[in-house]
Amino acid sequence: MNDPYLWLKYTHILSSTLLFGTGIGTAFQMVWAFKSGSAKIIHRVAKGVVLADWLFTTPAGIVQPITGLWLVYLSGFSVTEPWLLSVYALYLLAFLCWAPVVHLQIRIRDLTGPSAEIHDDSTPMEAKRLFRMWLTLGWPAFLALMGIFWLMVFKPGLWG
Repeated sequence: MNDPYLWLKYTHILSSTLLFGTGIGTAFQMVWAFKSGSAKIIHRVAKGVVLADWLFTTPAGIVQPITGLWLVYLSGFSVTEPWLLSVYALYLLAFLCWAPVVHLQIRIRDLTGPSAEIHDDSTPMEAKRLFRMWLTLGWPAFLALMGIFWLMVFKPGLWG
């Protein structure tokens, strides 16, 4: 029960669950909010999504590479194993998609606030445009994380 490797592995799995779960959960909420067409609903949801990213996604995103590299070291794998190089590339792709997504969420939140406050409730065109960009960036990040999970479980020999 006091095995540091198992605690590290537990932390790594838990943080990956938070990272992936928060990502897919907030994505669902944003899509659902935009389906409503209501600036008030979009604004309220975007506020929660931005907060969730700071409370859950950001810390988990920091913990993942730290615990991952530590596990690689403790497991005796080379940091240049082909499957690990693929993990690093996919994680970088996910991060490069997520970083602008956070900015887009903040802009959407800020753009829909005035409409929600003046009881207009129509979603500004700029917020709709930013949402399309947000959605476009979300797919590669989602697929990258799915690929990372696959690589972590199967650890395939990718090339000779």
